[in-house]
Amino acid sequence: MTNLHHKNRSKLKIPARLLKPLWFRSQESLAKDGIVYDPIAAIACQRCAMAKGCLSGNVSQKQLLHSTLTSSIDRQISQFLARHPSAWIINVGAGLDTRFYRVDNGLCHWVELDASENLTWRKKLFHSSERYFYHKGDIKNLEWLDGLNIPTQSPVMVICEHALLDCDKSEVARFVQGIACHFERASACLVMAGDLTQSKLGKTLGSEYYVHGYSDVKREMLRVLPWAQDVSVISPIDRCCQRWTFWQRIISKFPSIKYRLTPIIVQLRW
Repeated sequence: MTNLHHKNRSKLKIPARLLKPLWFRSQESLAKDGIVYDPIAAIACQRCAMAKGCLSGNVSQKQLLHSTLTSSIDRQISQFLARHPSAWIINVGAGLDTRFYRVDNGLCHWVELDASENLTWRKKLFHSSERYFYHKGDIKNLEWLDGLNIPTQSPVMVICEHALLDCDKSEVARFVQGIACHFERASACLVMAGDLTQSKLGKTLGSEYYVHGYSDVKREMLRVLPWAQDVSVISPIDRCCQRWTFWQRIISKFPSIKYRLTPIIVQLRW
């Protein structure tokens, strides 16, 4: 009993907001019909103490929503790297994301960008490599862009899975315009929230509280970035998955709200 108590005390007490996405991926990896396979997340979770508040509400649906978004972003990055094998991927607000280990093609360069305290947790759990860099930066202060040292003309994709959900619309607009002005040509894969996430149906689908909400995110992004060559939107409900079938039938009766009930993936190219 004493040894077990000592073992629990020795585990890393990571903040819930960082641990929860990692835990979702680890559990999804164990599911028979799992959408994401992330054994590194499962191993990392064994070293962590479950923070208070990690598990609340409709956990299984939240896990499905998170895993679907994660898998869809993985797919978009893999397709981008298939076209540009030596590209640079900038993961803004990286948290404890393990995406590099899932999609690495052996040639790309990867930057994990986050606040210094979050990067400290990363260093405790994950290994770096010659193509895998940590960089301190804040999504609301883009001074870090000048310190990236990315070769001119290198293909770039900026991804942001969680951090923008804590920003209001004006902060989202400044971020999108900031990266677009810094990189003459690039792509972005960003998760933003619909405006009905706090509705009863939105919460049932796994949505939580997000600072902003868009009724038509594609139109809004074209207003923010009028020189964009392409803007497209992916809903987790689009996923061809048996676990989404019931909700797909429900939402098919109200197609206009599909992109408003949950966080969605917004793809930009300029």
